Amino acid sequence: MKQRVAEILRETLNREVVLEKPRDRSFGHFATPIAFSLAKELRKSPMVIADELASSFSDSEVFSSVEAVKGYLNFRLSEDFLSEYASWAIDNSEDFAKKEANNQKILLEFVSANPTGPLHIGHARGAVYGDTLYRLAKHLGYDITAEYYVNDAGNQIDLLGLSIQLYARENILKEDVEYPESYYRGEYLEPLAQEAKEKFGEEIFKDESRQKELAMWAKDKVMELIKKDLAATNIFFDTFVNESSLYSEWDRVMQKMGDGVYEKDGKLFIASSQKGDDNDRVVVREDGRPTYLAGDIIYHNQKFERGYDHYINIWGADHHGYIARVKAAIEFLGYDSSKLEVLLSQMVSLLKDGEPYKMSKRAGNVILMSDIVEEIGADALRFIFASKKSDTALEFDLEEFKKEDSSNPIFYIQYAHARIQTLLAKSELDKETINATPLKNLSEDAAALLFEALLLPEVVDDAFHSRQVQKLPEYLRTLAASLHKFYYDVRIIGTKDEAKLLKLLLVVALSLKTGLALMGITAKDRMVKEQE
Repeated sequence: MKQRVAEILRETLNREVVLEKPRDRSFGHFATPIAFSLAKELRKSPMVIADELASSFSDSEVFSSVEAVKGYLNFRLSEDFLSEYASWAIDNSEDFAKKEANNQKILLEFVSANPTGPLHIGHARGAVYGDTLYRLAKHLGYDITAEYYVNDAGNQIDLLGLSIQLYARENILKEDVEYPESYYRGEYLEPLAQEAKEKFGEEIFKDESRQKELAMWAKDKVMELIKKDLAATNIFFDTFVNESSLYSEWDRVMQKMGDGVYEKDGKLFIASSQKGDDNDRVVVREDGRPTYLAGDIIYHNQKFERGYDHYINIWGADHHGYIARVKAAIEFLGYDSSKLEVLLSQMVSLLKDGEPYKMSKRAGNVILMSDIVEEIGADALRFIFASKKSDTALEFDLEEFKKEDSSNPIFYIQYAHARIQTLLAKSELDKETINATPLKNLSEDAAALLFEALLLPEVVDDAFHSRQVQKLPEYLRTLAASLHKFYYDVRIIGTKDEAKLLKLLLVVALSLKTGLALMGITAKDRMVKEQE
């Protein structure tokens, strides 16, 4: 709707126009302050300009009224326009809130957790944020690829091999083991150790020279576990890139870096301070081992060589200082670093009945994503993690999301959709009759509900382009509240307006279902404890 109004204004005024949604719906559906920006050019007051412009739209079938109010132009959409749009949406439900395909290719990298253990709730937040952004982009016609970068090179992988060896020696071979300061712990090591024993024999736990072999086998097993945890939350990736596969390109990439790298004190540095970083950073240590940054330099070179138009990385908030050095590397490699957009995801604090949630025995010292899915379900987890701006702290209590009342937002929204399906099932009217009924002569509340339900395309567009996916669950919760109020205030079944009102509810259900799908959540047609 907003795009259609903007298009009319652009054609009439021959310029781009900012559109706003008035807080007070009595002012209309949309408003623009265009008269204020024209005042200097036309040497007239905004009030005079707004009065003159209002008459320019008198012949438009899209508007029922265009009024000038204190320099603003307020637009009210016509019943015909809203009714036709609603009918189109119902008849073309798969295309609702979509846009035509465009040629922009986007590479979206997210999660990329080290394959050394199960995913924890910090990973889960970035996973849900990334997947929701991916779904929005797909719906809006972008050619987007979801990618997982597997950090399978470096100290963390060596440590995985050592940790399995130590666990097996203590728990399978029954030896006395002295643990180092750093090692991985948790019950997830037990099945890895048992399977390794069956595959390689017990000798692999005693032989330090086979630690790398054990680690590379184990990281593939952990990746299977990670993929399983993601799939349980309806998250899937198009491509996976292993860091270990990139180092054959090391010499060529370092040559591309040119003067961007230099040697000092036996180390290799990137001259990132030349590109805005606080200091130059070590790429290769004195002993020849590459740093974490080294892998990222090769990886981002490989990314840019694949020729996408835009690159989005979702990182944990603790990586904020890392952005400048990666962008510096991109510049030294000869690419435009402005094509890389880095979005940050804050950590999560979890409560249960107001008390800090206990760490998982299976992971050793973190709260597992799979534990939370098991406790409250994937739908609730996805809704929670998408419901607040990703770069702000998130705290929630698990018990709140087990309640079956309006305090639990996912239940509240699912119940709104199920409530509509129940009303449709109670009606004796067939679908054709309902769909063919025009949405005319609606009450003020019904017309407001219709407009709100048809706003989903604007919300989807805004949520993606602002990268603030929380705008979608906020909208769905507001729409569900409007639906519940309407349900209690207006009798539907058995009235003369039954067909018209059921068609209105079909539009509401479509927006709820589409919006939930874009969050990776399936709308329910019936709740387990549904009460009418």
